[in-house]
Amino acid sequence: MPTASAPQPPSFVQPYLFFGGRCDEALAFYQSALGAQVEFLMRYKESPEPIPPDRLAPGYAEKVMHSTFRIGQTALMASDGCGETANFSGFTLSLTVATPEAAAQAFNALADGGQVKMPLTKTFWSKCFGMVADRFGVDWMISVPA
Repeated sequence: MPTASAPQPPSFVQPYLFFGGRCDEALAFYQSALGAQVEFLMRYKESPEPIPPDRLAPGYAEKVMHSTFRIGQTALMASDGCGETANFSGFTLSLTVATPEAAAQAFNALADGGQVKMPLTKTFWSKCFGMVADRFGVDWMISVPA
């Protein structure tokens, strides 16, 4: 007779972004540009366990060890890392908004200091769609459901 196992919590995937020393700046930018809400932030100097001295770049005690922030219904995590250079390649964050006006607002805010890769336009799958790399090099797709 099979035995019953304890219920397992649901699995989910969360993006974790490493900003190479610019996490505070990135969090402030996403708060302003997208209304992000920072839910948790811990600096290396606040770690409950000492960080080995050879693990961090010099001056990283004040840097962000871990943060959680929310954009709409999605939670993302971010850090300064341990001193390595930020490298955002091989993925894109997709932001879905309700209206073309909201798409334009988010797109323009993310494009400030960044690079437009595809201007906002109507497509067969979206009332309004565009692609942009923000000032940190994070790629975004902005869309409104068709």
